[in-house]
Amino acid sequence: MTLRSDAAALLDDLVALRRDLHRIPEIGLHLPRTQERVLAALDGLPLEVSLGKNLSSITGVLRGGKPGGTVLLRGDMDALPVTEASGEDFSSTLDGAMHACGHDLHTAGLVGAARLLAARQDELPGDVVFMFQPGEEGWDGAGRMIDEGVLTASGKHVDAAYGLHVSAASYAKGQFTARPGTLMAASGALEVRVLGAGGHGSSPHDARDPIPAACEMVTALQTMVTRTFDVFDPVVVTVGSFHAGTRRNIIPDDAVFEATLRSFSPEVAAKVGERAVQVCQGIAQAHGLDVEVTYEPEYPATVNDAGAYGFVADTIRDVFGEERFTEMADPITGSEDFSRVLERVPGAYLFLGACPTDPATAADNHSPRARFDDSVLGDGAALLAELAVRRLALLAR
Repeated sequence: MTLRSDAAALLDDLVALRRDLHRIPEIGLHLPRTQERVLAALDGLPLEVSLGKNLSSITGVLRGGKPGGTVLLRGDMDALPVTEASGEDFSSTLDGAMHACGHDLHTAGLVGAARLLAARQDELPGDVVFMFQPGEEGWDGAGRMIDEGVLTASGKHVDAAYGLHVSAASYAKGQFTARPGTLMAASGALEVRVLGAGGHGSSPHDARDPIPAACEMVTALQTMVTRTFDVFDPVVVTVGSFHAGTRRNIIPDDAVFEATLRSFSPEVAAKVGERAVQVCQGIAQAHGLDVEVTYEPEYPATVNDAGAYGFVADTIRDVFGEERFTEMADPITGSEDFSRVLERVPGAYLFLGACPTDPATAADNHSPRARFDDSVLGDGAALLAELAVRRLALLAR
């Protein structure tokens, strides 16, 4: 029996687990109900299980029957603050929370990989670490798990790390894709509060209006991108939140906006925040206003080790066929905290299409209408397990 055929036999159980998790989405670092169900799904497996101290993480270590290296496999578990409108009969039972990014599939798939590998424990030349992570959606759960020792959970440092992410729309169902080098963007958060002095809308000269200055900052940040950074080392700036005032004839005391800044190289990531702060400070000064502006780096770029990427691509082609793998032409501008692991461990991250309809018209990840075809769970679990088996064999040579 192959890992792929054994995974197919597990599919019904994995689908049931995924749909159970989908009904009870939890947000952030503390996911008690999710943790409880994952622990129940792992019960009976020969894993050394430890729980996070400051977050609802689960780390499982499978000791191989022979000495060797250590491979880490990761699945994130948290949901998004989205009210579900997918129409699925197993939709979220909680208003304002939804597994709109497919992390319920990631979790169920990693449980499947654990079951597959546990059945082959005696044959494994080394150990496997299963990283069940909360808080990927902006909470830096990966960084917190690293701080709590996930990379040395087996007693020695992890030698290789792999993870995958499902897509609701970008790729056809069952299609794997990745690329060597930079796969996903670095991200940072810009927060700006422009401080003026309120007054009557009929007499702006008697007030200090923060709104025009804040609007100028928004447009100037876009100009900053095209006039400060190389078009071939791109930057993306999106202002996603802007709040000011209460009525049309009242000049408010302040205006507040928040932006996300994305980049693809360490050099630009180090520069973009500093430059954005300077732009906002300069415009405020030109308007005779004060400004409070902060920039916080979030996740670094997700960078696939070239050798690890080649190993993953070759494994997919060998197990699933040439037609199931496509190399991505360009990175994507989303960000991912698995980048924290890949900064420290040679490894690779990849995508798996889980679109149940036409990718051209389907709702994408993070949409309240996002739907995922969970029939891909067997192949996702099989691939994770296959990567661990094959990488441990190479490390043992």
